[in-house]
Amino acid sequence: QVQLVESGGGLVQPGGSLRLSCIASGFVFSNDAMAWYRQAPGKQRELVARIFSGGRTNYGDSVKGRFTISRDNAKNTVYLQMNRLKPEDTAVYYCYRLNGGYWGQGTQVTVSS
Repeated sequence: QVQLVESGGGLVQPGGSLRLSCIASGFVFSNDAMAWYRQAPGKQRELVARIFSGGRTNYGDSVKGRFTISRDNAKNTVYLQMNRLKPEDTAVYYCYRLNGGYWGQGTQVTVSS
């Protein structure tokens, strides 16, 4: 069965960096587009970034220039490098497989001094 397991969340100070990882299993990872979403308390889940099988990417407006999505098909892993973090980036971050709409369990990112 499809599984998406996120890791790498935590507490970081404003201006800091984190890298999230999502290890996928149960499908041919290299064929599929993957994404990161986030959901802050009291807000709707929003797209952070997407990466397609050929490597093309797109980003939510609030993270452009600060976050980078990438993938390693040999490791069945998608990454989210987050730089210059702001308190408003605080949220649960979810890995998402576009084909079939599968979600990971989420990882908490808290940006606070």
